Amino acid sequence: MTQIGDISELTAKEKKNERRALLRQPMLIVIVITVAVFLFLFSVYPLLKIFEKIIWDRNSFDLSILIKIFTNNDFWRAFRNSIFLGILSATISTVVGFIFAFGIVRTNMPCKRFFNVMAILPIIAPPFVMSLAMILLFGKIGIITRDLLHIKNANVYGLQGLVVVQSLAFFPLAYLNIKGVLESINRSVEDAGESLGASKWRVFSTVTFPLCIPAIFSSFLLVFIKSISDFGNPQLLGGDYATLSSEAYLQINGLYDTRTGSLIAISILLPSVIAFIIERYWINKKSFITVSGKPQNSTDRPRVVGLDIVFFIFCMLLTFIVLLFYSTVVRISLVKTWGVDNTISLNNYRFVFSRGKNYIQDSFILALIATPLTAFTGMIISYLVIRKNFIGKRFIEFASMLTFAVPGIVLGIGYIIAFNKPPLLLTGTATILILALMFRNMSIGIEAGTNGLRQIDPSIEEASTVQGASTTYTFWHITLPLIKSAIYTTMVNAFVRSMTSISAVIFLVSVYWNLLTVMIMSEVENSRLGAAAAYCVVLMGIVLVAFAGMQYTVNHIGKRKGEK
Repeated sequence: MTQIGDISELTAKEKKNERRALLRQPMLIVIVITVAVFLFLFSVYPLLKIFEKIIWDRNSFDLSILIKIFTNNDFWRAFRNSIFLGILSATISTVVGFIFAFGIVRTNMPCKRFFNVMAILPIIAPPFVMSLAMILLFGKIGIITRDLLHIKNANVYGLQGLVVVQSLAFFPLAYLNIKGVLESINRSVEDAGESLGASKWRVFSTVTFPLCIPAIFSSFLLVFIKSISDFGNPQLLGGDYATLSSEAYLQINGLYDTRTGSLIAISILLPSVIAFIIERYWINKKSFITVSGKPQNSTDRPRVVGLDIVFFIFCMLLTFIVLLFYSTVVRISLVKTWGVDNTISLNNYRFVFSRGKNYIQDSFILALIATPLTAFTGMIISYLVIRKNFIGKRFIEFASMLTFAVPGIVLGIGYIIAFNKPPLLLTGTATILILALMFRNMSIGIEAGTNGLRQIDPSIEEASTVQGASTTYTFWHITLPLIKSAIYTTMVNAFVRSMTSISAVIFLVSVYWNLLTVMIMSEVENSRLGAAAAYCVVLMGIVLVAFAGMQYTVNHIGKRKGEK
């Protein structure tokens, strides 16, 4: 395995030489400046406006809100609850995602393609749909608890229910991230260990697992941030288990107290930043390069029947649970009135395609625009951070880090405050929704690109530049094809999250542009479960159809050049 140090270990002289080389590439300078300006405007600036809103009240400096919140026991209880929930959900999701990814990439179990589809199924619908299915299956009048097990007064509300639904809803994030890295690992490295007499367990524990550490920690981070900033599931299933996101949403939407709600929501930044620093600390201590530009020959591995059976059983059980939850949603969409008249009917779909046609169209158009922008920008930022050294790099790292940590509610409020006056009057337009979706989901592209680039020996790109190619040409024709799997992961996640986003956009929709997820939440709050379920089924169908198109596009990046 090639041992290459991180760019952070460059000597002062090497950094100076690289900066001089940067000055000879005007296109790269333009890209760096453009990225920095956009990150400031749409990542940092909205946060600054929120802080201004918190500490300034009626044109005067006022810190009384800080004393009010930080001396409130309810706030600290919600804070502890959010951290504990985030750790549990992130741990379970990452473990499940790793097992699922390893089974699909590294074993010979059957039905891999089917399991792959089932693994990404939970992310093609809003996460709070899991809570809806959980209540209908295991609640007081649940299909399983009341009708099958005859359990009275079953209680699914609280921590246990939240951990279950968040783990099921968020484990695909870990799965897709880890799967991309496992596919990138040079198998000849593992074959070399086995040929020297090492057992499969030793090869896994000393070679495969260490190479997956970047993806494991970044997956934990993504799920942790997603969990503590989630408000849909706590709203429906939290019960007495208060979290920061649900409390912030209550303050903003229920009590119309933007200052208090913003302060509660922005407090999620502290654990998010700590998690980010820990993740970066561990990763920077390791070297993970396996794609070195040398031939990668690997013989077919002997089949381990017992191992294949274990992974097959695990994947089958998880698939059954996922299908159970989502088939319940489909069932609800096909009845007249759930719990009252359960006869089969298409009335809910007639309602959706008549009244909700504009919501479907708006959601699809906005997601279609935001997805490539998110993926391409994320790849550019990860390339600049990992491969280049320039003045302002620390700012780009910091500003892009904020896309990990900022809760959706905070982002939405920040955009409303920052962009409701000239010269940046964007509220009520499609532009503000696209920007919110793009910068909210950019962390996916940055993490996937970073993990992919760490697997690639920089000498491959250096060989291109030595031959006279520019950095832009090298990035487009050499780097992008090598991180094709990371691009696909980013596009899938970005499109899905754009279609299913709720917390970041619920404050930004208008009469001109509205989204499916906002309508679904409205239908659930109004107890029109059949219509909400029908909207969800339509949304999942759109995403599934889009998957095929995106995979085809990504698989053909760089192919024309190779064929010529």
